[in-house]
Amino acid sequence: MFHKKFGEYKVTDTFALLFQKNIYVGEHQSIHNKLSLAGLLVTLGIIFGDIGTSPLYVLNAIVDTKVITKDLIYGGLSCIVWTLTLQTTLKYVLITLNADNNGEGGIFSLYALVRRRKPYLIFPAIIGGCALLADGVITPPISVSSAIEGLRLIKSDTFNFSEIPTVPIVIAIISFLFLIQRVGTSIVGKSFGPIMFIWFGMIAILGISKIGSHIDVLNCLNPYYAYNLLFNYHEGFWILGAVFLCTTGAEALYSDLGHCGKNNIRVSWFFVKSALLLSYFGQGANLLAHEGQTLAQTGINPFYDLMSLEFLPFGIAIATMAAITASQALISGSFTLISEAIRLNVWPKVALKYPSEMKGQLYVPSANIILWVGCIGVVLYFRESKAMEAAYGLAITIAMLMTTLLLVNYLRTMKVNKWLVALLLLVYLGIEGSFLAANLVKFSHGGWVSLGISSIFIFIMLIWYKGRKIKNRLTEFVQLKTYIPILEQLSKDESVSKFATHLVYLTSADLKNEIESKVMYSILQKQPKRADIYWFVHIHVDDQPYTMEYKVDHIVPNDIVKVEFKLGFRVEQKINYYFRRVVEELVLNKEVDVTSRYTSLREQNITGDFKFVVLQRHLSTENELSEFEQWIMDVYFTLDKLSLSEAKAFGLDTSSVLIEKVPLVITPLKEFKLKRTY
Repeated sequence: MFHKKFGEYKVTDTFALLFQKNIYVGEHQSIHNKLSLAGLLVTLGIIFGDIGTSPLYVLNAIVDTKVITKDLIYGGLSCIVWTLTLQTTLKYVLITLNADNNGEGGIFSLYALVRRRKPYLIFPAIIGGCALLADGVITPPISVSSAIEGLRLIKSDTFNFSEIPTVPIVIAIISFLFLIQRVGTSIVGKSFGPIMFIWFGMIAILGISKIGSHIDVLNCLNPYYAYNLLFNYHEGFWILGAVFLCTTGAEALYSDLGHCGKNNIRVSWFFVKSALLLSYFGQGANLLAHEGQTLAQTGINPFYDLMSLEFLPFGIAIATMAAITASQALISGSFTLISEAIRLNVWPKVALKYPSEMKGQLYVPSANIILWVGCIGVVLYFRESKAMEAAYGLAITIAMLMTTLLLVNYLRTMKVNKWLVALLLLVYLGIEGSFLAANLVKFSHGGWVSLGISSIFIFIMLIWYKGRKIKNRLTEFVQLKTYIPILEQLSKDESVSKFATHLVYLTSADLKNEIESKVMYSILQKQPKRADIYWFVHIHVDDQPYTMEYKVDHIVPNDIVKVEFKLGFRVEQKINYYFRRVVEELVLNKEVDVTSRYTSLREQNITGDFKFVVLQRHLSTENELSEFEQWIMDVYFTLDKLSLSEAKAFGLDTSSVLIEKVPLVITPLKEFKLKRTY
């Protein structure tokens, strides 16, 4: 990754170590990425929380108000078996995990692999990413509520648990979970793996204990029963909306690929899938003991009825801890999605914090508040996990469809046989399209909530993306070489008071010999800025997640220098820190002299001052935009005011930063004639 040849991307070994220590570059090469017992345990805690807690509510959603029959139970279980096999195992575990971006997964990482050839795929990436953010709002409420509602099944002579209010308890747990994000979850995070191991072991044993009561339940392995349910059972097709809940965590499984590595995920998945199926089979066998009745008539919960009354309190406690683990995984995943969206310029710049050195630990304060408010709103609106089931699944179905579109494009770029790719597309458009159709039935019952949340996020991303496109439409670049003589003269012109020893501008010019005209305007016209050395710094976001490289072009030695950073889309952009290290490296290599040019200070070998200039664009009144574009820019600049300034976003020392406002003329006014009357 790091080259030492002058003029190319380069960094010394010392500098590389500094980057690794402070930015955790190379974390994706963690020991947990290698197949090991420790890696498998970590994988259970990070990857499988969402999909692992689905037995709490899936069969409950499938049976719902229907009369319990063999056709319903066998068919529902068969649908679960083949959904986990075709959707989770085949598509995600075996195929999609291969679409890794230097070990990283997730829909934005997948987009980064194909955006160079097909940049328009940003739109399915945005839709899919926003659907996952909506999942981060729905999953904590339904998981925690499903676990806590088990308290109502506890029998006691001293307290009536059946009427216990669960909403305050759920809100307290979720609020506590969001509250601790600011200090990091490294301490409790170490227990996530063991918790999920205990959870999967528990649900497997409970399932096995009940399968014997109706061993014929294993007939559900035959796909005929799934076919029979979907096509012969009354309104059986629409049950797919409930069946889909068993695989909602598959997308998160891919998103968290970088934390654990594909080998650990694949091996642990066989243990997880076995535990899940045993739990479902046990629940199905237990329900068949109540054949001919509805759940309301039996008064049971399909999951908690597997437990004895003596074990129930312990089972509820384990289920609650598993639900918290699942919620934490979704919250962390949402933070990662937001950070990637910022790097890819589809989300406003917001504060990103790293509260601990635990792998994957990232805290986004603004997203934390948004997700917390959303989760509390979902709990207060639906109140019961049963009602939340209607809101759950619809957004994730859309996310999976978007991943399929990106995946087939990636496979084509990898020269996979076009007929195999076409077959894959056809099969999964059919499967996921069926799930989407079945989930749309739940729209009026709560599905609109997840779609509404997704739409809000999509709106923000599209406005930011389109606004930047409009803003950059007339960004004018000029040839830097035409300004070299005047910059050299200005640097030596003592009739102009010195602005700074080192003057640093952030530039968006990709080419070595280009610079924005506004930068030259700022230096030469707005207020002539004399400096001994002019530095132009460019940041290029790379398609690889953890690239950390830079190159230096000495356009005029010791007078005009251009530095380009090539940073991966998951790398924190601490430009002030990086730039300082680059300057130290250049001084060490005797490529530049940064000593103060003031005689008294130079004699003492004191380093000259550095001044950053950040150009803040504002929409000029001298524009003729269409009403639609004017509306987009109005919303864009409103979001811009709420986001971080570029100085803060790039980690610049505000004491050495000058913010200059420059007018943004996107569509100039038409020529007009102004008549003088005197």
